[in-house]
This record gives sequence, C-alpha cells and structure tokens, in this order.
Amino acid sequence: MKNLQEATERICELKGTLVALDALVTALLQSLPASARSDLLLVFEGHAEVARTVRLNASTSEHPLAAFERDVSRTASLIDAV
Repeated sequence: MKNLQEATERICELKGTLVALDALVTALLQSLPASARSDLLLVFEGHAEVARTVRLNASTSEHPLAAFERDVSRTASLIDAV
C-alpha cells in the first residue's frame, strides 16, 4: 500500500510540474513576435512529426497518444494565434 501512496503522490507532483511548464510555455509563446512564431510553428510541426514516427515503434497505450495529439494541436494553435 505504501508504494501505491508514493506513486500517487509522485503523479500529483508531476501534474503540478506540468501545469507550471504549460504556463511558462504559454507566456513565452505570447511574448514572441509574429515572425518568430511563424518560424517556430514550422519547426514545431517538424519535431511533432518526428515524434509521431518514433511512437510508431513504441509500445504505449492510447492515452499518451491521445494526449500527445491534443497537446500538439493546442500548442500549434497557441503558436499560430495572432
């Protein structure tokens, strides 16, 4: 039971870290000039495609895959926002 409690606590810590990083990335994206965001979008889309290719050979459930696609779409939208 102790291992389950420790795992749950660690997952909660990781969620908090992820939220903080999400806030940082959002702030950075919003502070970039439009020309930099345009370049970033092209690079980001390329890296996302590489990650998709790598995932083809990875053994993972649908949950991380769906989260990846959701977050890639959200991040691309943030980069592309005027």
